[in-house]
Amino acid sequence: MTEKIESNLAGERLQKVLAQAGIGSRREMEVWISAGRVSVNGVVASLGARVSEGDKVLVDGRHIRLNLEAEQALPRVLIYHKQEGEIVSRDDPNGRANVFDSLPKLRGQKWIAIGRLDFNTSGLLIFTTSGELANRLMHPRFEVEREYAVRVQGALTEAQMRQMTKEGIELEDGLVRFEQLSDEGGEGFNHWYRLVLKEGRNRVVRRTFEALELPVSRLMRVRFGMINLPPRIKRGMMTELSEAQVRSILEWVELPAGYLAQLPKTQTAKLARVRPRKNEMARKTDNR
Repeated sequence: MTEKIESNLAGERLQKVLAQAGIGSRREMEVWISAGRVSVNGVVASLGARVSEGDKVLVDGRHIRLNLEAEQALPRVLIYHKQEGEIVSRDDPNGRANVFDSLPKLRGQKWIAIGRLDFNTSGLLIFTTSGELANRLMHPRFEVEREYAVRVQGALTEAQMRQMTKEGIELEDGLVRFEQLSDEGGEGFNHWYRLVLKEGRNRVVRRTFEALELPVSRLMRVRFGMINLPPRIKRGMMTELSEAQVRSILEWVELPAGYLAQLPKTQTAKLARVRPRKNEMARKTDNR
């Protein structure tokens, strides 16, 4: 029987430290720990284990350098305008273009995607080096809004629009209800709508319209929480948020004050939807 290290009262929770190290989101780390992929000081870790400075942590046999002061450093945050025909995955047996190949290279960390978009969906993708920030933005209990522009073949009736925002639509994996839904008009057979929801189930927008026999012909995410997709960031382009904007996001998701306490008091961003400034980095990525 494999020995396991149990939880103790000292140190930080293992999944939190791994998330702060940029290995993955906290939820991903919990799954990895439960699967026995993480060890502490030579012993397989259990969910809830805590670690302190000096502990040796391995993930899949690879040594992870602990940084229990990571909360004192600002994470990096990128906004990327995903194109149709790209996947949000590092591994694809079909060799399709993936968004991670276009991102700046990191040492000792990795980019974590905040909310996926499927192959045929375009729009706002957020990447960060902080697993804790990713968890706050993605976990269902935080109810972060996602806003989409969607074009469908056909048009909703007033009764269907009320159903989508009031009673909800029953899908095979449960009820879905839009927080907001507005008619944006259209020409001919195609019609545009704008919608807001607070969940990220797989293909949930497409499946909801298809349940009403309205196939989706275009789908684009334009907002995630307080972060908008800036109009100047065209498809295949990205921008990195400033320190002030990252601070604003951390405060908005109510991350521990330790993220901010040891940092210089630079310009403070208003707690409003983040709109990157014109002088920030924006670069064209490969269209592969």
